[in-house]
Amino acid sequence: MSLNAVRPWRNIYRRASRKINVGSVPVGGDAPISVQTMTNTLTTDVRGTIEQVQRCAEAGADIVRVSVPDEASSRALREIVRESPVPLVADIHFHYRRGIEAAEAGAACLRINPGNIGSADRVREVIRAAKDHGCSIRIGVNAGSLEKHLLEKYREPCPEAMVESGLEHIRILQDNDFFEFKISCKASDVFLAAAAYQALAEATDAPIHLGITEAGGLMSGTVKSAIGLGNLLWMGIGDTIRVSLSADPVEEVRVGFEILKALGLRHRGVNIISCPSCARQGFDVIKTVEILEKRLEHVKTPMSLSIIGCVVNGPGEALMTDVGFTGGGAGHGMVYVAGRQDHRLDNERMVDHIVGLVEKRAAEIEAERAREAEAAHAAE
Repeated sequence: MSLNAVRPWRNIYRRASRKINVGSVPVGGDAPISVQTMTNTLTTDVRGTIEQVQRCAEAGADIVRVSVPDEASSRALREIVRESPVPLVADIHFHYRRGIEAAEAGAACLRINPGNIGSADRVREVIRAAKDHGCSIRIGVNAGSLEKHLLEKYREPCPEAMVESGLEHIRILQDNDFFEFKISCKASDVFLAAAAYQALAEATDAPIHLGITEAGGLMSGTVKSAIGLGNLLWMGIGDTIRVSLSADPVEEVRVGFEILKALGLRHRGVNIISCPSCARQGFDVIKTVEILEKRLEHVKTPMSLSIIGCVVNGPGEALMTDVGFTGGGAGHGMVYVAGRQDHRLDNERMVDHIVGLVEKRAAEIEAERAREAEAAHAAE
């Protein structure tokens, strides 16, 4: 019996949405919530952009967006697409021809901004290119760049204006028999974004891309995004996410996964449960966790690891993790494996020993998965 079956308060019931494909990545429906980021290199710096895309993919990014502001960037995109390990979204603003060029260059998706892409006729030309080259489209509504007629009607960016903008462009796509689209309605204000997304989720069954745009630096942007995206995801809204930070795009990917992991919506790598430490700690918890985070970055298998400084909460936390270590004083602590006390361990040997235990358990899990997949294939 699953944990959610016996603890229904842990369940998140995702909003029903259509499924589309962004290259090889399914978005919406029953597909896992995907994590996106965006390069901040000059797209014309082909090698630098490819290197950044590869680092983001290694960190877990399912999809990466690349800005295409000029014709030179369109030409560069073709080579970047060839070497990218993940589907690429071409970010298009102002110049609809860049959208056509990006589709021809092999982009998996075109992100167009209704507020600045131009007339309906120009949008139709982009749609035709997307059809011809198998691209999906993201309608990217942004509170900071709404259409002039909507600002005149509503006087300021508001949820109603943002949703109306999105629905207008959905109609254009659907009138042209194009349904491989997702939609976003971002704002830098958490309340505005949340209200717009809730209204949008009721108005369409299109897959929804979540984001709090221009959220800020690593610390402030992470907090703002966790609040905004976390609450929407908790309500079941969102099929793909991007955390917008003034930081290395790899950090956006890491924060995105941490948000999903905290809600039990996506699992990747080692989830370390650790105490903030206090005078009762039997070892240097903060330093140990910092080292373990770096040493275990290469482990992609979903696992839980508890690192607790003393016996107040340590044993209880260890009962619910794959591997655990609880400080006990006198220079040693207790190692837990699969929720059970297993053996005592000197603090000096702790880090290397725990890394070895985690790697061993990860290998066992992957072997179990391989056997299950082989058995399922044989049964077909």
